[in-house]
Amino acid sequence: MPTEGWGPRRKVLAPGLRNGKPAMTFGAMPRAKDCLRGRGGGNLPAMSGMSLRSLLAGLVPMLMTLLLAACAAQFHVPGAPVVAPQFDTDHWEAPDGASLPMREWLPAGPPKAVVLALHGMNDYSNAFDDPGRALAAKGIAVYAYDQRGFGKGPYPGYWSSTRAMAEDLRVAARLVAARHPGVPLFLLGESMGGAVVMVAVAEGPLPGVKGVILSAPAVWGRESMGVVQRAALWLAYEVAPGWELTGRGLHIKASDNIPMLRKLAKDPLVIKATRVDTIKGLVDLMDAAAASAPSVRLPFLLLYGEKDEIIPADAMWTAIDALPKNGTTRRIALYPKGYHMLLRDLEARTVIDDVAAWIADPGRPLPSGADAEAEREMAKRAKGEN
Repeated sequence: MPTEGWGPRRKVLAPGLRNGKPAMTFGAMPRAKDCLRGRGGGNLPAMSGMSLRSLLAGLVPMLMTLLLAACAAQFHVPGAPVVAPQFDTDHWEAPDGASLPMREWLPAGPPKAVVLALHGMNDYSNAFDDPGRALAAKGIAVYAYDQRGFGKGPYPGYWSSTRAMAEDLRVAARLVAARHPGVPLFLLGESMGGAVVMVAVAEGPLPGVKGVILSAPAVWGRESMGVVQRAALWLAYEVAPGWELTGRGLHIKASDNIPMLRKLAKDPLVIKATRVDTIKGLVDLMDAAAASAPSVRLPFLLLYGEKDEIIPADAMWTAIDALPKNGTTRRIALYPKGYHMLLRDLEARTVIDDVAAWIADPGRPLPSGADAEAEREMAKRAKGEN
């Protein structure tokens, strides 16, 4: 797993507890606005709404203006365990005392299956409101929480670490499994959340977890990037890790569901400007997810849209090729009209129906035929036609 930090300027901030809540133990620190902000302008609806490729490429001509504007990188990693993890009314409490907001969508009767879902970059648990309702109507309980650094989670706008995010998922999965004993549990991750799922399950088995659903997982690591993009990220992190970048002018289409994207742009809990050190943390996570692919031993369903402008196709198919070849327990779905935000696109219902069908029987073909579409694409790539 890649090391999460370059050079001596990395500052890791570990929380202690104050009145039972996380509190910083190191005194005052610079605020994000005290570091030079990027002037790209605009709103960034979510990772789901930005192209990391374009952001990194755009860094090069601007970096020389930042050489004297550096602030120390800031990562808010969990502190030592101080409490037993537990559910509360609207959140779950992590071992370090951090409160992670939790949402749930429950069926009218006993659930046939349970899904624990993780949101993408700059998004939060509300990302699963529509998918959660749709799955609950099919008898599947859905839980989703705000990860550290996002939504109403601890220290929004600041990255924690790959290890912290993966361990949070493993703890939350155990809590959800204990709430629904004997009911099959599935982990679902969208984009960044998919990367976290891959890293978490690669670390070893989890009680009750029967499979994973990866919706456009973020697997665009450094090996898949160009030299210019890698160099731009390295230099930006070294000289101005607190610089904030936005998505204005990138002309990236994350979804064909424009009303949904407009709601995201107006949602105060969706992060609109992203620190360079957070982007660097995301790339570390994507490195780890790509490296973890061969160790994803659980049955899995991977969803990808042919019109995805966020995760490059070559990076995705490389990761798919690295995933274990477990026969009928491995299912890839390719949606010709799908964008990055498959679970919220205009054709989301088709995707959600496939997810529900796969949960019910991972060995059966998907009702949409998207798995057959993926097989055709993989055959073309094997022949060098793409």
